[in-house]
Order: sequence, then C-alpha cells, then structure tokens
Amino acid sequence: MARLSEEKPLRISWKKVVAFRLSRHHLSKRTPAAGIISAAADMAGAQAQVLSAGEMSIWARVKGVTAESIEAALWRKRTLVRGWAMRRTMFLLPSDQLAIFARGTSRRSEYNLAWAYTRAASRQQLDRLLDDTLEILDMPRTRSKLAEGLKARGYRLKSKAGGGWGDSRAVPHVELDGISPSVGFILHLVDARGVICSGPNERNESTYVRAERWVPNWKDTTPEQAEPKLLDKYLGAFGPATLADFALWTGMYVRDANPIWSRAADRIAHVDVEGWKAVVLGFDLPKLQEAEPDGPEVRLLPFFDSFVLGHRSHRNIVDEKNHKKVYRAQGWVSPVLLVDGRARGVWSHVQGKSGLEVHVTPFTRLPSKVSSQVREVARDLGRFLGSPEVKTTIA
Repeated sequence: MARLSEEKPLRISWKKVVAFRLSRHHLSKRTPAAGIISAAADMAGAQAQVLSAGEMSIWARVKGVTAESIEAALWRKRTLVRGWAMRRTMFLLPSDQLAIFARGTSRRSEYNLAWAYTRAASRQQLDRLLDDTLEILDMPRTRSKLAEGLKARGYRLKSKAGGGWGDSRAVPHVELDGISPSVGFILHLVDARGVICSGPNERNESTYVRAERWVPNWKDTTPEQAEPKLLDKYLGAFGPATLADFALWTGMYVRDANPIWSRAADRIAHVDVEGWKAVVLGFDLPKLQEAEPDGPEVRLLPFFDSFVLGHRSHRNIVDEKNHKKVYRAQGWVSPVLLVDGRARGVWSHVQGKSGLEVHVTPFTRLPSKVSSQVREVARDLGRFLGSPEVKTTIA
C-alpha cells in the first residue's frame, strides 16, 4: 500500500479548509464552559504574551466561561499553565502538555545558548549561572527577586537598558567574563536546560518557576520525543499547512523543521486547495472532506489570537487592501472581527467604572444580521470582564 505522502493530492476547497480550521479552534461552535483545557489543547495554545489577550482567546472559544474560572485553572488547580513555547513567546497551555510544547520548540533556546557560549570567556562560568538560576527558581520568583538571588550567590549585577520589545527601561544584567546577559535573557538561556513557566503575579511583576515545581504530576520529555507530537498538534489545529507554515509557527529555521516534517511522511496526506499544495494529518482527511460552514459565525478575537498566526500567507484571513490593518508594523497583530473565518474589521475596548465600551471598525458595511451578532458577542465580553453595562459602536 502506498504511503499517504505518495498518493495524488486530494482537491479541497478553501470553503472546507476554513470550516475545518474554525471547528478545530472552537470558533464555529464554542465548547461548553467546562472545556477550558480542551479548548487550549485543540487550538494548540492561546498566545499570552499579554495574559489578558490569552484569556480572551479562550473566552472566544468557550461558551459561558468566566475570567475567574480561567484564573482558577491557572493559579489554583494548575491544570492550565502559562509558559514559553512557539516562537519563545508565552502561551496558555494544558499543564499536562506543557512539556510537548516547550521541549518541542526548544531549538530556538538552544541557538540562544550556543550564541552565549561563543561570547562567554568561560563556558563553565555560564553553566554555573544557569544551574544557579534553576536552583533559585524552585518557587515563583520575579525577575527582580531572581536578580537578588543571583547577587546573593556572588554574581556582579549592573542595571542597563534592555527590557525587550521596545522597552527601554533599565533592567538588571549579570556581569560575566565576556558577556553581560539581562535577567530576562537568562530565563531564555535556562529554557534550553529546563522548562520554565509563570507563577502568579506579585503586584505588577510576573513570576517564573521551574515547571517540575509548579505543574502537578510533572512529566518531562526530550525534544526528540516532543517534536513529532508538536507537529501533530499543529496540523490538528492549523491543517492543511506547509513546512514553511510549521517553521514560522514554531519559530524554527526551515532547516530544523524539515527533519520533523519528513519523519511524519507516513502520517500525512497531501491536498490541493485550489492550487495551493499543503498537507493534513491522514486521519483528519475525512473530517476535512466533510467540513461545512455553519455561518454566519461572528467572533471578536483579541490581540495576537492564535487563529490568525498559524500560516505564512494570510490570504485566507484578510484581503490585501486591509492586510496592514490586521498585521501591523513591529509584529503587532490587531484584535479582529472574525466573520466566517475572515477578518471583516478590527476592534478595541475600554473598560471603566461606567462599564465596557467596544468600538468596531469594519472594513466594509456589515449586514444587519452580522451587526446584531457583533453586539451580542460584545455583551458576552462584558459578562466575561465583569462589566454588565456594554456600549458597542460600529463605525
């Protein structure tokens, strides 16, 4: 029997692809309120560099969910965890799958560590710094507390600009021979050794802790074991897709993603989506063929929602004319009004004492039925955020 990868590509319409992806992301039919963890798993993680955005991504997919239930899953039950994964950004992930996402994307941290080794005068000195950092992170620590812990162990610290991603604030750097990494960068170096995740905030500061000390019944894995599982997670949520898409999503170089992709040859099926060649998991092929849109489905997706970050080309999300309104300069991705899987506008919200104000800017005039659904979704956002009074403006 020929392998799936050797079979003639099956022709699939974009209509079916969109219906399939929406279903996998629970954006066509929201999962019940008890499905917080399954939703996070099925969407292959909610990007949460901004924690509130990650929480709102889950709200968009889980019917009746409350902010309190997400926070309980994160900080009390610890069934949900915030940790570094794809592109070495923070994601909300099922705790029992964190090892797959963290170890499966660790090549980027390994490159960071290799770079640091080339600049450090003493490899042993850098190794000791990483070991000491892991020891200090035996409980949730802020970056400032981590810096204090390193100073107490004899390291020289210096405050310099370099908060990251446009942040010019002064932050502590550790002075080693030949290299002076910031405490934030040290966390990324350590991530090549152990798995680090977030603990609860202390005032307005994030905390970080070793996953083995935070996640109940922690089970680690190796990158070699995690990578094929990560690919399955990706294709399950974002298929059909290409090698370039997978590399972009993970934050890997194509040369590193290619062996992972190649080893999956007997598990994937090739499809032709109106001239675009891509693959899907073999056992998902019947579901892709059967997928049909329920529409019109209206969702308000937050900054950096995972649904709009899974592929190199955005042609199936937004037209060229409005592309820069969604995918903005310096890597910013706008909150999107999603209608049947396509961006039909952008939106913003302001929460104050008088309630929640939601402002939607559609790219074209919305049908009255869609406008009504937008207002309904905005009211549910008010419920989620604890603001019963909601004013929605569509203009």
